[in-house]
Amino acid sequence: MDKVWLVTGASSGFGRAITRAAVAAGDVVVGAARRPEALDELVAAHPDQVEALRLDVTDMAAIERAVRDVVARHGRIDVLVNNAGRTHVGAVEETTDQELRDLFELHFFGPAALVRAVLPHMRERRSGAIVQMSSMGGQMSFAGFGAYSGTKFALEGMSEALADEVREFGVKVLIVEPGGFRTSLMDSARAGVSADSGVYARVSETRGFVAGGDGTQPGDPAKAAALILAALEAERTPLRLPLGDDGVSAVLTHLDQVREDVTAWEKQARATAFDA
Repeated sequence: MDKVWLVTGASSGFGRAITRAAVAAGDVVVGAARRPEALDELVAAHPDQVEALRLDVTDMAAIERAVRDVVARHGRIDVLVNNAGRTHVGAVEETTDQELRDLFELHFFGPAALVRAVLPHMRERRSGAIVQMSSMGGQMSFAGFGAYSGTKFALEGMSEALADEVREFGVKVLIVEPGGFRTSLMDSARAGVSADSGVYARVSETRGFVAGGDGTQPGDPAKAAALILAALEAERTPLRLPLGDDGVSAVLTHLDQVREDVTAWEKQARATAFDA
């Protein structure tokens, strides 16, 4: 049976690539975006497979209505892809409370609300998949990306618990951790940037990297989308899927660093129980 996908942020980048891959597999995709007209070309090319849905994932009431509408028209949602997002650059000290809250609304609270909305239907059918588009920044971070990584760390922590909760109902959870891919994530017109205090040289380097990096990223979103579909179809879908040579290397290097830190203090850390 053809799957029904709900993909947020479907108008560009990974969302658009995943939509194309699902359509090529013969599935139906409801592409959600704040500007659904950006999907007109895909809808016109595949009128029986692609629908555009206006949705701001920070609007909790709209999320409930959107999921009810999709289920009413298609009978189910087989795959939810929480993809909508943007980058943000700023030192932790520079990032305002409002900037941080806005980013969490987009990257954490919106996806959480979508998960809550689709899960009852998936549990009832004992089938489904939830794809959480995180980042290699959901495993590690560096100067200037504290706010962005904070949201992705939170998303990954919730998703790891979610996977343990829904496994018995036949629902899969896949956390995707891309490195640098040629999407609009680094587009200066879309990137969030905190005011520059000029204090943090490392953050200034990151600002320059982001400002000059758009369009030169090595990763191909179409290849990433194909691998995401393959991972979902695998008998053993991984919980985490780093993508790109840089993404895989960054995650593995970070894991090595964590192990080194833990083992360096392992003996002392284990000896913190009450004396017998």
